[in-house]
This record gives sequence, C-alpha cells and structure tokens, in this order.
Amino acid sequence: MQLVIVESPAKAKTIEKYLGKDFKVLASYGHVRDLPPKDGSVRPDEDFAMDWELYRDKQSRFKEISDNAKKADRLVLATDPDREGEAISWHVRELLQKRKALPEKVDRVTFNAITKQAVTDAMKAPRELDQDLIDAYLARRALDYLYGFTLSPVLWRRLPGAKSAGRVQSVALRLIVDREIEIEHFKADEYWSVLAKLEQDGTEFDARLVKFDGKKLQKLTLGDEGSAKAAKKAVEDARFTVEEIETKPLKRSPAPPFTTSTLQQEAARKLGYSASHTMRLAQSLYEAGHITYMRTDGVQMDPSAIDACRKAIADRYDAYYLPDKPRFYATKAKNAQEAHEAIRPTDFRKDRAGSGDEAKLYDLIFKRAMASQMASANLERTTITLRDGTGKHELRATGQVVKFPGYFAVYQEGRDEPSEDDEDGLLPNMNKGDSPLKKVVEANQHFTQPPPRFSEASLVKRLEELGIGRPSTYASTLQTLRDRNYVRMEKNRFFAEESGRLLTAFLERFFERYVSFDFTAGMEDELDTVSDGREEWKKLLAEFWKDFKPKTEEIMEKKPSEVTEVLDDFLSDYLFPERADGKDPRHCPLCETEGREGGRLALRGGRYGAFVACANYPECKFTRQFAKPGSEGDDGANDGVMGEDPDTGLPVERKTGRFGPYVQLGEGKDAKRASIPKDLDDFDLEWALKLLSLPRIVGAHPETGKEIEANIGRYGPYLRHDGKYAKLTSTRDVFETGMNAAVSLLAEAANRKGGGRGKAEPIKTLGEHPTSGGEIKVMPGRYGPYVTDGTTNATIPKDVKPEDVTEAQAIELIDARAAKGPAKKKRKAPAKKAAAKKKPAAKKKAD
Repeated sequence: MQLVIVESPAKAKTIEKYLGKDFKVLASYGHVRDLPPKDGSVRPDEDFAMDWELYRDKQSRFKEISDNAKKADRLVLATDPDREGEAISWHVRELLQKRKALPEKVDRVTFNAITKQAVTDAMKAPRELDQDLIDAYLARRALDYLYGFTLSPVLWRRLPGAKSAGRVQSVALRLIVDREIEIEHFKADEYWSVLAKLEQDGTEFDARLVKFDGKKLQKLTLGDEGSAKAAKKAVEDARFTVEEIETKPLKRSPAPPFTTSTLQQEAARKLGYSASHTMRLAQSLYEAGHITYMRTDGVQMDPSAIDACRKAIADRYDAYYLPDKPRFYATKAKNAQEAHEAIRPTDFRKDRAGSGDEAKLYDLIFKRAMASQMASANLERTTITLRDGTGKHELRATGQVVKFPGYFAVYQEGRDEPSEDDEDGLLPNMNKGDSPLKKVVEANQHFTQPPPRFSEASLVKRLEELGIGRPSTYASTLQTLRDRNYVRMEKNRFFAEESGRLLTAFLERFFERYVSFDFTAGMEDELDTVSDGREEWKKLLAEFWKDFKPKTEEIMEKKPSEVTEVLDDFLSDYLFPERADGKDPRHCPLCETEGREGGRLALRGGRYGAFVACANYPECKFTRQFAKPGSEGDDGANDGVMGEDPDTGLPVERKTGRFGPYVQLGEGKDAKRASIPKDLDDFDLEWALKLLSLPRIVGAHPETGKEIEANIGRYGPYLRHDGKYAKLTSTRDVFETGMNAAVSLLAEAANRKGGGRGKAEPIKTLGEHPTSGGEIKVMPGRYGPYVTDGTTNATIPKDVKPEDVTEAQAIELIDARAAKGPAKKKRKAPAKKAAAKKKPAAKKKAD
C-alpha cells in the first residue's frame, strides 16, 4: 500500500478518485503540531531550539495516519506547493519517525492543480523535502513567536487593556492609524469649477473652463464664490468658437491573471468579499479541482493553459479578439522559488463552477484569466479647445469612445477610488470655427477631500507595495486586527479603535524600529533569502534577538506611570486639541465648576485600559474615555434634559448608568430607555427620539408576508424576521436599511447557517485556541453566553459582558472547563425492588 498525505478531506477525496486501489489518501487537517503557547517553546540560548506539540484535537486523526503508515510500503507527502505545505509534510515525517512508523520510502510530490493529469504526472516525478523552504518556515515561525511572546507580556504589564502584538499585524495597524491621523489633521480647501453646457447639431456636451483672464486654471485657482461668479459671467458674456481638435488613439492592454493579493483586492472591490472569505472560497474551488493553487505571487500561466485559453477565446469570439501571439507576463515575486503559476481555471471549457459565492468568485477568476490572453482594447480620445474672441478665456471638452472592445468584452479591472479625469462619452462632430450653442453656465462649489480610509483591497495593495508580509498571510492578519478589536469595519472601511490607536502610539514611542515599514519589509527580504538558500536561518534570528530582547527588558524596567507619562506627551495633540474658547485644553471642567485648584487633565492607566482623568483624581470624579478627545467627560457632565418628545410632550433625558450613557423618555415604571451606541458621534435630540422609537418595522417580507424588524440588541444592530436574524453593520443601518437590502441580508445570514434554524451567529471571534487549534468564538446560548473552541464550551461569568471577553480570558475559561472533564450526568437512583413475599412455612408432617 502507498499512503498519500494531503491537508484536507476534500482534497483527499478528489485525489483518491485519480489514483489506483494501491493508494490510501488521508488528510492531516492542516498543520498537525505547533509551538506550545508558553514561554520556552523557542530557546534562543540553546541555538534556537524549538519544542513542538501535537494539537490536542489531532490526536486521533494522526493515530490513523500513524497506523496506516506502519502498513505502508511508501509514504507520499502531497501537501500544498508552498512553504506552509512543505512545513506540514516535514512535521508529518518528523512525527512518524518519532513514533517509529515511517515507511522505508518517503517521497514529496507537488502539483499546482488538482486534476487527474496534474496528480498522475506529479506521482511520476517525486522529490526530496526542500530543506531551504523548511528552514524559511522555521525562521518565520520562530521570529513571530519571539516577537509576540516577548512583546505581549510587556504590553500586558505596561499598557493595561492591550491584548497582543504581532510582527506584521502591528505594522498593518499602524497604516490604519496613520491614515486616521491624516484624516483628522486634514483641512478642506474650497474651490470652484465653471462648466458650460453646450450643444452642437442637437448633441449636448460639457466643456470646462481651463483658462480665465489669460491665466491657466489650477484646481484651487478659483478659491471663493466671488472669483467663481466673475469667471462664470465672463463665460456667459463671451462667444466661444472651436480653435483646436485633437484626436488620439489609445490602447489598453489586459491585466495579468490573478495572484493571491490581486484576487483579494478585486473580490473586495467587485464582490464585497473580505480577504478571509475570498481565501476560503478559493480553497474550496482549488480542492474541487476547478482552479489552480490559490496562494501564489506568480502571474505566468503554463504554456498548455495559454493554448487552452486561446482556443476558448477563438471558440467564443471572432479572430479580432485573439492576438497573433500569446501574452507572457513576468512575475514580480522576489523569491522565484515560491512563485507558482497564476490563479486560473483548470479547464477553460468550463465557464461556471461551484455555487453561490464560490460560483461568483470562479466567474471572476475565469474572466480575468481569459481576458489576460485577449486583444487590447482600442479607444479614441478627443480633446476640443474653444476660445473667446480675446483669447483670454478657454473651454475644453474631452470625450473617449471605444473603437474596438477587445478584452473589455469580458473583463475590466476595478479601482479603489474613481478618477476625476475619466470623461467617457462621444462628442459631436465639430470643425474649427464652429460656435456651439451655449445653453447654461454653472459655477460649482467643491471642497478637497481627505485621503480615504483603507478598504481591505487598498490595505492589501499598500502592504504589498511596501513589501510587508506575504499575500498568503494578509487574510489572517486583517482578521486578527478585527478579532482583537483594534479596528472596526464600517461600510467596508477600516476605522482605528481606541485600543488600536493606543497600542500603535506605545509601539511607535518605545519600539519604533520594530513597527517601521523599512525594517519589516527588510525582514521579509531576509526571510526570502533563507528560502532560496542564501542565508542561514539561525543567523537571521540571532541578529534580530540581540537587539530586540534588550529593548523589551529596558521597557519592562519602566514603571507603568512612566509609560503613561510618555504616552500622555506623545499623544498630547490628539488627546487635548485646542479649544474654541481659547482655554487650556487640559483644563478640568468639573474642577472649575466646583472651585478646586490644580485641575489639569492627563492620561492615566487603569485596570481596563487608558483613560483621561483630572490631577485631583480621585477627589475629582471627572473622567473621559481615551477615544473621546476634547469631550466633556463620562462623569455625567452631559446629562440632563435634551428636549421634549413632540408626540407625548414628555421630557427626553440623557443619563449615565452603570453600563454607560443612555436616554430616557418619561419617569417611573412606564419610562422608556435606550442605550446610546458608541458609533454615534453627533448624538442629539433627533437621534435620541429615533433610538426611543425602536424597534423599526422595515415592512412585510415579500415571500412570507411577515414583518421585518430592525432593532439594536445586546450584541448590536440586527434584523429579525420570522424568528431568524441578520447582523447590521452600524446604528445608522437600523434606520436606513430598506426592504431590498433587508431581504438580501436575511437570505445571506440563512445561507451562512445552512438554512433553517441553524446555529446562532457568534458575538465575536477570537482566533485559534493555542492547544486545540479550534476557532474560539463567543456565542449566545439558551442559558447565557459562553465561549467555545468547537470542542469545549465554557460559561461566561455573569459580571463579564460577552462582547468584552478577551482571547486570554476565553482560553482560561475553556482550559478550566476542559480540566474538569466532561459534565457528569446525574444518574437516577435505581427503583427499589419490592420485597419478595415470604412463602408460608411448610406444614410439618405428622409423625
């Protein structure tokens, strides 16, 4: 028997169909072991010795592999063709060798697609395990372990409320926080544009004023209404004639097939998928044999695939759509050893595969790959210049038409932000000397816009541009930032949370080198040199450790108050912005009203994180959340009557309770109350009345006729219909979601649950359990919220809010519950048997 090891059962099932009866294919279910999540798993003082531990939930699965390996003549390690795949194969071999179950013959095979041809060809061309790739894995795993397990304890002790830091995660967070700071510091500039609406031979078109009074207009030249009106009047009074007509041919070539990062970006732009969702779908398509391997930096396609693609184009379109020669794309991957073929369909005759979201992603991959081998699109751009009689004023009209669509017939690449320069459309035929009819002239006011917040697509693109991380890790990196509550997503954009901002400030101030873009990108380059054999992995770790360890020890020696004092100064502009009344931004408003001296505000560290408090604390009760710079605090200073409800005439009051601020309508038992959500920065009476009016009825579901309700619950905003729920992104969505969107969201939620009642949606996810490897989730339960790793469920204490549970707390609860063993069922006492009736004594026979 020949034993074949792959990662997943789906992949095993597909491959087993292609191999003969002599083969047994088993799945490792991903990695089988990892570094134990405790100090000492990597020991720098012992030449970076590493301890490995078999995942608890893999015990029985690996026993099956081990038992079959003992009976096998040959072991074929057929895991994925990248560094992680090589590492899984290495772990399996090492464990089998340790258990004395390793067959005499061990081979490594790789294939870029799970098709019969690819698998059978790979089996005929085995190789040895690639030690350079294994060393690169060991270096990266040890580096990330040393970074996280050395720095995280510093955070826990010197930055209350911080959860963890990661080598790539921290830099990605810094990008999000830096963009937030850019937006806060941005000052909008006013500018105006003048647009003339003209008509020639019955065709209307727009012409923009580009020269006024002999001066060429820049974007901000017309900076006020007065100058804009003067320019508008000049255009209205002048007679413009066509002076120049310029027509230029343009050619646009298709983009190459997808790499991992471009697939994540385009799926986010066009389908709205998160990076993690995209990779899960791509994994399923790959394992089903529909697409090639989905973790790749390469843009090249196999020559046979190019031939198949060109044939598919020829079958679907006429000869003009097929270029004379195939297109060849060069990979930009720094490490050619890990640059595989681009992501493409395994069969270009199939334009559909999978169902639901999988089908949509396959369609995207299919069209992108096909378009990459199609003819260029031919366009024509026309620019018409019109001048008045004096030559001082000039209008310009531009138009662009597609003369031949080429690859546009199949696919056009999306963009993160629209361009202001795009002016598609056809201009009327005009000749020099023509004077189009002037219908109306507009002067339009504009304001410069701040840089946009990152979407998943633009953040992945930026990380790749900087050379930080690797495309295969982006999905898990971004998910970790969300799971740690360092960021939140609103309308598919990243917003930095207070904990993320504080962590970034701490790292920038005390570990500046290790969150710098150059250092992190340089480390990636060094890790790549290990994978192609140009650098020894332990030497790389030694260079990192000799500077990093002393730095953590230096910060650990500082008192928490010293750290807070430094951060108070570092974040001064953010925490204490200039006040409109000219007073000292650190002036305590409560001390002023109560006549106390010395009331100045400063950053403090508390058990649950940083906050702003008065120097007279605790005598002065003024406090303010870290995330509310310049606000009047959380001490109830904002409490009071906000106004009257126009329907009842009852007062609407803002109050502060044990669980934060809320609004109340009326008094006593009949009073109605509603918590004030954190995502409402412009909270006023109108919002108070909206919250008090909940739940909101969206309308009757078109299929069932039953009402759809929008409301805010314990776990955030949601939709409810016929006992089924769907999450909403923000408080505003509760009031803005219409019928079409509501029906779609409810359907998507039902699909995620597998239809029917399904399982409840998790309140939050917290990453993998360090021992079991299962995903940790905080779940609502019939008897109260609980945490689970998929194997063990542990009840959350009543004094802890489920949404506030940290990963460390969840692990502690799960481990404590697991240590107690399975819950013992109470056994009913067996029913007492009725006492046996005594037989009457036998009569003695008479003598």
